[in-house]
Amino acid sequence: MKLRREAPTPLYLQLKNALVADIDSGQYKPHERLLSERELGEKFKVSRMTVRQALNEMIRDGILYTQVGKGTYVSESKIKQELQTLTGFSQDMTARGALVSAQVLDARIIPATLTLAAIFGVPMNTELVLLSRLRLSDGIPLAIEEAYIRHQVCPGILECDFSKESLYHVLATRYNTILVRAEQTMEASLSTPKEVELLQIISPSPVLRIERLSYNELNMLIEYVKSTYRGDRYKFHTTLQS
Repeated sequence: MKLRREAPTPLYLQLKNALVADIDSGQYKPHERLLSERELGEKFKVSRMTVRQALNEMIRDGILYTQVGKGTYVSESKIKQELQTLTGFSQDMTARGALVSAQVLDARIIPATLTLAAIFGVPMNTELVLLSRLRLSDGIPLAIEEAYIRHQVCPGILECDFSKESLYHVLATRYNTILVRAEQTMEASLSTPKEVELLQIISPSPVLRIERLSYNELNMLIEYVKSTYRGDRYKFHTTLQS
């Protein structure tokens, strides 16, 4: 497709539309690397600034994603997560046939702060497990999770390798603790510099922030988790009935 300099549509939008058409036609497959900015500039006879503007728009739209030091790739369609059932990241991704992995950012026992004590309904300084992880699907970072768990229900849990193991699976199999319901809130926000670095997204990018309170069959709050999901890769679905 040849770009028209005399057209009222800006060149970067024409380039974006041309690349979207190439993707829709199957010229580029999901997770296939796009031509470099220099190569695209030469192919379409536009400046690298124009190319970068088009690519940035496509990244923000979730059509493309970047991997630091490797290039720009074509995204799959957004991951659709149902809100009717209580599942963890590992279970969600495995059900989709994806290879799940994690990078442990922090894992330690901490005393409950005033805020955390109020959330769990326990005295200050009660022992909680802090488990912070970067969650990946097929090697692509999708979410940052910061979980707080009552240590009394899972002593020794930090002996597990949570770069490979599912937290919910460990709670169920090693500690006979099954989470049966949760309360969840969600809001859209812009990414912080640290989130940009960990999720390998451009700044500023939209993210979805989720807070979840998960309870066992005795209605005891077991886990409080704060998650940050890539806005370009996730959408959430729920069914409402009157």
